[in-house]
Amino acid sequence: MSRRILHVVSNVARYGDGNEPTGLWLSELTHAWQVFAEQGYEQRLVSPAGGASPLEPRSLRWPHFDATAKAWLADPASMALLSTTARPEAIDAADFDALYFTGGHAVMWDFPDAQELQRITRDVFERGGVVSSVCHGYCGLLNTHLSDGSLLVAGRRLTGFSWREEVLAGVARKVPYNAEEEMRKRGAHYEKAWLPFVPKVVVDGRLVTGQNPQSARATAERVVALLG
Repeated sequence: MSRRILHVVSNVARYGDGNEPTGLWLSELTHAWQVFAEQGYEQRLVSPAGGASPLEPRSLRWPHFDATAKAWLADPASMALLSTTARPEAIDAADFDALYFTGGHAVMWDFPDAQELQRITRDVFERGGVVSSVCHGYCGLLNTHLSDGSLLVAGRRLTGFSWREEVLAGVARKVPYNAEEEMRKRGAHYEKAWLPFVPKVVVDGRLVTGQNPQSARATAERVVALLG
């Protein structure tokens, strides 16, 4: 039976001040999508509000704009998937074996308090599925509680875009919070690579997290390994 993956993308198009565009970091989707497609997995997109998921302009420039991202951007069918993402209310968590939260700074605004996404995450995890994220995608895990009331991330090892990487990317003053610190406040055991912008993946049971855009492919490969 084919495995089924639900990718989570953002609906946010601009930073909080409204002056600078943001959105999905495309390669974080396309790298994982390719890995899962090679396994024959069924894949679907969902976003907090449904509908269009804008693209982060910086992800469409060298060196981030690689062959997988170029192919997606040039394919009308693929782009149509990003303009017609599902609403969480229309998703039955029982239909999916794994969740994959994509990143881009946009998700810092609409992922943390999306209660229907939290429902899906909790249901997938408690049914024995895999919950994964890459880069800022871990913001979607900040406030997810399990049925016993505990935070999903509490006491678990994970990674995601580091504060040092925010500073080096020149956006530390533009983001609404320090995601790395917020994870620690929730009891997560945050880890990061010694050097910024190098791949790092952390696996804690059925929780798989990648630190940055460079970690997307390896994150998906770890999900595949867990799904068997």
